[in-house]
Amino acid sequence: MIFVDTGPLLARYLVRDQFHARATRLWAKIAKSQRRCYTSNFVLDETLILLGRRASHAFAADRARQIYQSSVLRIVRPELQHEEAAIALFEKFSDQEVSFTDCISFALMKERKLRVAFSFDRHFREAGFELFN
Repeated sequence: MIFVDTGPLLARYLVRDQFHARATRLWAKIAKSQRRCYTSNFVLDETLILLGRRASHAFAADRARQIYQSSVLRIVRPELQHEEAAIALFEKFSDQEVSFTDCISFALMKERKLRVAFSFDRHFREAGFELFN
């Protein structure tokens, strides 16, 4: 099982993204392996905001429909205890300027015992997770 962060979603859809080629290769690897992927509604919020800014809102809305209809990507939503854990992580990693969305991701990953993150963000590795490559 793999937790998918914002970066690989952006890079998948934005050809000019610096990680596009790498993301495309890794998405193909995931498809071939048939591993289940998870992400959060916080990650999707961040992704759609950035897609809207970098492409267009219509483009972002179309990608949102694709993501929400995906049979490969499961969207998890934090509950209060995840958000409380994320606040503690946000404070713990304050010197590293980790985003609150990443802290939500860390809390969800810990609770679901997900060890692997598909991310281009070093913060996942620094929080103790393995990066998918």
